[in-house]
Amino acid sequence: MSDACGCSDETMAPGTAGEEKAEGFWQVREVRAAAVSGVLLLAGWITSLVGGPQWLTLPLEIIALLVAAWTFVPSTLRRLVRGKIGVGTLMTIAAVGAVLLGQIEEAAMLAFLYAISEGLEEYSLAKTRRGLRALLDLVPAEATVLRHGAQLTVSPAELVPGDRMVVRPGERLATDGRIVTGRTFLDTSALTGESVPVEAGPGTEVWAGSINGTGPLEVEVTSTAENNSLARIVHIVEAEQSRKGPGQRMADSIAKRLVPGILIVAGLIIVFGFIVGEPVLWFERALVVLVAASPCALAISVPVTVVASVGAASRIGVLIKGGGALETLGRIRTIALDKTGTLTRNQPAVIDVATAGPATRTQVLALAAGLEERSEHPLARAILAATPDRANVTDVDTVPGAGLEGLLDGQKVRLGRPGWIEPGELAADVERMQRAGATAVLIEQDGQVVGAVAVRDELRPEAREVIARLTRSGYTTVMLTGDNTITANALGKDAGITEVHADLRPEDKADIIRRLKANRPTAMVGDGVNDAPALATADTGIAMGAMGTDVAIETADVALMGEDLNHLPQVLDHARRTRRIMLQNVGLSLLLIALLIPLALFGILGLAAVVLIHELAEILVIANGVRAGRIARKNQLDARQPGPVLEPAARARQPSGPQEGGPATSGPGPGP
Repeated sequence: MSDACGCSDETMAPGTAGEEKAEGFWQVREVRAAAVSGVLLLAGWITSLVGGPQWLTLPLEIIALLVAAWTFVPSTLRRLVRGKIGVGTLMTIAAVGAVLLGQIEEAAMLAFLYAISEGLEEYSLAKTRRGLRALLDLVPAEATVLRHGAQLTVSPAELVPGDRMVVRPGERLATDGRIVTGRTFLDTSALTGESVPVEAGPGTEVWAGSINGTGPLEVEVTSTAENNSLARIVHIVEAEQSRKGPGQRMADSIAKRLVPGILIVAGLIIVFGFIVGEPVLWFERALVVLVAASPCALAISVPVTVVASVGAASRIGVLIKGGGALETLGRIRTIALDKTGTLTRNQPAVIDVATAGPATRTQVLALAAGLEERSEHPLARAILAATPDRANVTDVDTVPGAGLEGLLDGQKVRLGRPGWIEPGELAADVERMQRAGATAVLIEQDGQVVGAVAVRDELRPEAREVIARLTRSGYTTVMLTGDNTITANALGKDAGITEVHADLRPEDKADIIRRLKANRPTAMVGDGVNDAPALATADTGIAMGAMGTDVAIETADVALMGEDLNHLPQVLDHARRTRRIMLQNVGLSLLLIALLIPLALFGILGLAAVVLIHELAEILVIANGVRAGRIARKNQLDARQPGPVLEPAARARQPSGPQEGGPATSGPGPGP
């Protein structure tokens, strides 16, 4: 129940027993009490309608009042003892006042309708939070492990890192791990929102809740059940749901000030009644004004919407860190995207080799591979995958921001970016490679350039359509990359992005984000590691492919757990729609109060009418907020493969790396 409403002394904290107690609609105590009260009220009304005796009608109304009032009066009194007032205080005063005026039926109606609205509020909050926690149900009740040469069935809670799980086709993984033996396709749709099964084999990281598809697996456990990726998702979202955005802070501020203010106004109305000689009339109007000004609909308007929206996003593999992040995301108009790993696959491959002088293609690749043999850069892995040959290069050293150098048979050899190594007769080849969207590195031996290698990281197949969709929706898209300008412009043009910033270091990206957000609310989409400064600087940081990446989830305000870029426009549309629902709810709540107060003050509406209108409006606000819990799972966008300009020299799939494109070095690359 909303604490701002002041109707409960329990805090509806995510993940606590407070939400677990309401498993079904009829298990909410307010709903059950309201149902009993409603039946009694109906019986009393029918008895009165058929001319039944007062001694029968009155007890029915009194019992109906007591049953409904039991849902909020005790907690209101406990709050009053602690010096807290809220909407429950207003309703208690109004009910007591109606009883003093002899309006038992009106008092019972007030308590009945208020109990219904509070029950619906609690049920809607609990339901949306349970929808989030239902992710934990993806973990199977049992897991099979190999211990001492035998297969044992254990509870997931008993799994410890190092255990060897046996996962048969069709079974869910009980916790995170790494495949030791077996190949399969994993269904991770419940975690990442991606409907296409993911190929997995030895060495692949796998996540709790994934469904094993085609082949039996042995998986080494890397995380306990209470700390696996699925549990972390739920914990992070629940912990961050309390972060309030400006809309919720405004609604809370108005609600807190309105309750004591309206109590003062009601007191002045009663004093006025004594002055004009009609104390009973104006006492009754003061009670009606108390109910009319009740801000419970206002107080609950944003929290219900936020909880429903964040829970819905989590079910398609998007983590949104609370109402603040959600509201800001709904205001975004400029989107800056990192290139490598966001717009591209982060699987670079050698696509061309140019040679100079007597050097052959095989010799150039072997020399490049010899220099890159110990490097972990993704471009290094692309070069190593392109050839089995390795030149025997010794004394390899990294030149920060430039490339690598070493010795081959006493001769100095170098690999690095154009500019550090002059391209000479290969200048035209280097420019051709860069215009094709590839990163070019030059290889030099004994002071003479001997070759150039082009490495390209292809655009994601959905990138063009996603950018087009964002543009149609009114967003401005910008690409940020550490790659060279020619390559960056070629890839930007291929993706449909006209504003491209290249040759950037991480701090340069953050500076550009500051300039962009000075004009319009700006989001940064990156990998959450190299782009941490830009993600932190943006109005909203969006981490791409964050499943299992603690740094990405902690750094960003929003995390796309999967690798499908289609989720970006989908969650942006969802946030904009959620923000509209928030504004509708706040506007409706304020308009209702503004209209009902004068109507109540001048006696146009009585207590029963105001109670009915007010509580129906609260139900409407709750129902509207719950709409934010529906998110359309749009069809997969057309995935048109980019037409290669140059023929690939190697097509081996390489594991993704953490660094931006550029010359393949073991340290900071010379280009990107």
